[in-house]
Amino acid sequence: MNDWNDLRLVLAVHRAASLTNAAARLNVDHSTAFRRLKALETRLGVRLFERLSGGVYQATEAGQRMAYAAERMEDEALALDRALTGSDHRLSGRLRVTSSETLAYSRLTRHLAAFREAHPGVVVELATDNRVLNLSRREADVALRPVRPREGDLWGRRLAQVAWGFYAAPQYLAGHDGPLRHADELANHALIGWEYGTTALQAAEWLSRAAPQEAFVYRSNSLVNQLVAARAGIGLALLPCYLGDSDGGVVRAAPEPVPDLEGELWIVAHADLKGTARVRAFFEVVGDGLARERALFEGQGAQTPSDP
Repeated sequence: MNDWNDLRLVLAVHRAASLTNAAARLNVDHSTAFRRLKALETRLGVRLFERLSGGVYQATEAGQRMAYAAERMEDEALALDRALTGSDHRLSGRLRVTSSETLAYSRLTRHLAAFREAHPGVVVELATDNRVLNLSRREADVALRPVRPREGDLWGRRLAQVAWGFYAAPQYLAGHDGPLRHADELANHALIGWEYGTTALQAAEWLSRAAPQEAFVYRSNSLVNQLVAARAGIGLALLPCYLGDSDGGVVRAAPEPVPDLEGELWIVAHADLKGTARVRAFFEVVGDGLARERALFEGQGAQTPSDP
């Protein structure tokens, strides 16, 4: 077994349980992946995967052993890559950053502009993804996360608490007896919510418990789209305060944030990248810039329809 690409293919098929998905992850077409896997099994004289119905590939014992060996080799290669990158003192090169769509739309981009002005040699690649990307596997170098990191090999800091509140267009509230006074009144409003079955987001779960299903008139898996819907007057949307309070087209439907929905904003990187110049610079320019907006993230001082 002298070809690392063969091991990568076996590992990708094992992880995806699908040749089609594995080929996509490796950026090769399905026919190429099929020929390579078939040639490898012929050369080794052993079947690595059982082909099941529905295109499912299930690793045999030999396939599992090869995949686990490939994973150990991948871990070593990634550790070496992080070690070399961690000693890079140049303020140049690529920096992969991941953030939620909401944060990127509302607050992050202006701080990326400041970072670009301060360090023009660094090329930022931003992935707006609500998934928690794996920093150990270099899916990103820096992550802005809405939750405290649980992995012990990450390094970072909390930038702010994140408050949530209800928002609507002023004209919507004017036609519905003004501001929302209590969560019990949600049943009397047209609500904007998440897609059915959304459970990974605390706010989505809270809203589904607090309001009857018949009150929802519009659903979207995008908080940015929910903001746009509220701005258009469709109804009330439950949004992070940094998104709602910074948009001139909506106002708070209730003066105070929802007390049960306080989240966090963290900036994190792998501990091996702590000494990388461009990572530290990003923490200083972007991390510190976001931290200075703590009052906005924590929902302080927003205007409501009843304010003078």
